[in-house]
Amino acid sequence: MSVSRRTLLQASAAAVALGGIGAPFVARAAEAEFVYKYANNLPDTHPMNIRAREMAAAIKAETNGRVQIDIFPSNQLGSDTDMLSQIRSGGVEFFTLSGLILSTLVPAASINGIGFAFPDYDTVWKAMDGELGGYVRGEIGKAGLVVMDKIWDNGFRQTTTSTRPITGPDDFKGLKIRVPVSPLWTSMFKAFDASPASINFSEVYSALQTKVVEGQENPLAIISTAKLYEVQKYCSLTNHMWDGFWFLANRRAWERLPADLRDIVARNINAAGVNQRADVAKLNAGLKDELATKGLTFNQPTIGPFRDKLRAAGFYAEWKGKYGEQAWSLLEKSVGKLA
Repeated sequence: MSVSRRTLLQASAAAVALGGIGAPFVARAAEAEFVYKYANNLPDTHPMNIRAREMAAAIKAETNGRVQIDIFPSNQLGSDTDMLSQIRSGGVEFFTLSGLILSTLVPAASINGIGFAFPDYDTVWKAMDGELGGYVRGEIGKAGLVVMDKIWDNGFRQTTTSTRPITGPDDFKGLKIRVPVSPLWTSMFKAFDASPASINFSEVYSALQTKVVEGQENPLAIISTAKLYEVQKYCSLTNHMWDGFWFLANRRAWERLPADLRDIVARNINAAGVNQRADVAKLNAGLKDELATKGLTFNQPTIGPFRDKLRAAGFYAEWKGKYGEQAWSLLEKSVGKLA
């Protein structure tokens, strides 16, 4: 199933304008033996939800209608924090969540967001489909949740500014940059001697417009749908953080499914995740050219000097201590020496 970039961006922008209000995808089937809710925080037309609908249809067909998954996009069932509580209590049966947010419950889950760790997607998938991902899944399991094998893609984060391109770590010095409310983000940008400001995303456009901050960082799809190109001049492809979505299940609901049905559900969820990865990569590849036509000037710095700065500032040593020797060694096994 192909994903139209124009359709996605137009619908995503509309979802932002309307506050994400919309009817959930609900396939009615009174005969279903197991009717489970899957909640996420992305627009209905994002590749995640396109592939999820495809996945739900395949699961329904392969289980002869016994398993029905109803999809609730755009935070319709609550905020990420609300839904994390619901997946733990059984209020929802499935939920996809960023590892950076899941880290409030499972500290190891944010390790994929370490600054400038991953140079490219090949390295990401080598780690997250390999031993590092296996370690994180084990930690998630200890927290009482079931997690699928394949992590879905949220993308690499890029840096935009209104004042100067980021060509090396020194360009961050003194930069007033918006970051999410997260110790990992704040810690990294302070290591670059920037001035990070934690601002809710709903206020980012106006903060950039009024020069409360000079820059921000997000994946290209968000830069496009939020029209940040209207209030920013430069986009530096720093790829400074990669993040993905873990596909979580409530343990009691999961164990209610007979083993043969669990196999069908897991196989289809993981296959949909792999397809969604390809969709997001294709989407972001096209967005660079599209955003350039709207006035953003692009550059792509090398990551070596940024890693050196973080190493010298003690950033990697600090977070190695927080994650522990085992997790950190698995990260470095994929990305090379950091601390």
